[in-house]
Amino acid sequence: MTIHSLRGFRDILPPDSGVFYAIESAAREVFKLYGYREIRIPTLEARELFVKSTGDTTDIVQKEMYAFTDQGGREIAARPEGTPGVVRAYIENNLSQNGGNGKYFYMGGMFRAERPQAGRYREFEQIGAECIGAHGAFADAESISMLMEMLKKAGLSGCMAEINSLGCATCRAAYRAGLLGFLKTNPAALCEVCRTRMEKNPLRALDCKLDGPRLALEAPAIKLCPSCQLHFSRVQELLSALNAPFKVNKSLVRGLDYYTRTIFEVKTGASGGSQDALAGGGRYDELVKSMGGPDAPAVGWAMGVDRVALLLKGLIPESDAAQVFVVCAGSGSPAVVPIEKSGEEPYWEGRLGKIQQDGGNTPEASSRAFALLGELRAAGIRTDFSDFNLSLKSQLRSADKSGAYLALILGDEEIKNSVYALKFLKEKKDQRNVPAAEIIPAIKAALPVK
Repeated sequence: MTIHSLRGFRDILPPDSGVFYAIESAAREVFKLYGYREIRIPTLEARELFVKSTGDTTDIVQKEMYAFTDQGGREIAARPEGTPGVVRAYIENNLSQNGGNGKYFYMGGMFRAERPQAGRYREFEQIGAECIGAHGAFADAESISMLMEMLKKAGLSGCMAEINSLGCATCRAAYRAGLLGFLKTNPAALCEVCRTRMEKNPLRALDCKLDGPRLALEAPAIKLCPSCQLHFSRVQELLSALNAPFKVNKSLVRGLDYYTRTIFEVKTGASGGSQDALAGGGRYDELVKSMGGPDAPAVGWAMGVDRVALLLKGLIPESDAAQVFVVCAGSGSPAVVPIEKSGEEPYWEGRLGKIQQDGGNTPEASSRAFALLGELRAAGIRTDFSDFNLSLKSQLRSADKSGAYLALILGDEEIKNSVYALKFLKEKKDQRNVPAAEIIPAIKAALPVK
């Protein structure tokens, strides 16, 4: 019986894995510039962590979370997002005692039992950033601009940040009452889920996939208190000073209970429709304290790597392909294919015929070719080979398929004359002999400049 991957879970294979690597590398470069350090959180956490932080009325907790009881009777959940785990680690390890703002980033798989679609899987990768301990609008603006710079560094242009403010606890209390009154005027127009949780958390209706788009246009907008309005205005001023492209979207909401004040999403029109949102986040000033930690305001975001990779697919050249493919022109192996039986023209100036006549090269050639692999790699040249016991034709065929720019060919004749044959596999399609002592600088000079 053939075993297949589970629905919504998939293998990320080359060259797609190279796109993920490029995004992660770009992210690490930008995080370093902004003073963020990596934190690695567990894949499994206590289920209560996500219920307490994310909210028991959210879709994540009610419908999407992978939760189970382990052998010890503990309620466990596979992490559906990264922020609660980072906050738990911040509290548990007393990171507030380190002084200053805690700037952390994470990368890794998250799990949600959603309906799979393009760019959305049940296991998906997120890159996230959390700045814990920062009060002012400067942290909000820096977080958003860092995200925009990261996407640009990864290769995406034309992204736009949409921002809004959910206000503080005081603003939200008044808004909650007004919104609940609005929803009660026509409960029949709401989906069953929104009717069920309307009393407990009416703001969830604004984030509903069914009712949300309509309610965003019809429902009353939140009225910010003077302090929250000043904070939101300051965020806009700072983003403008950084030349970060943004627009205010008064209908924007976020589906997690812990957000306060600034919220944002970064979108691109390249994909259209539901895949427009690439990343999102906001400020969560009460979360750390509500989970038993110090009074530490924070701001952060998470980016869906799968969606970004989908947009960049085919745009990022493979960077991990071999640059040079070493070929041994015969090794005394019976695997050499005689020309008169192969029905194909030789690859390289009749060498197959010569190898057939000479009975193959000595093991010295294959040993020297294998040692050459190490020399080239030590020089920082990405190098590969197939099997030196195969025919010259088969090895060169492998060289072509490898994507390498050059083939380096050697055998007894080359060793005797202290030269190597350097064959261009890409544009030029020609070859030349290079003195053995000059082969590494010759290869570096021949490789295209990136």
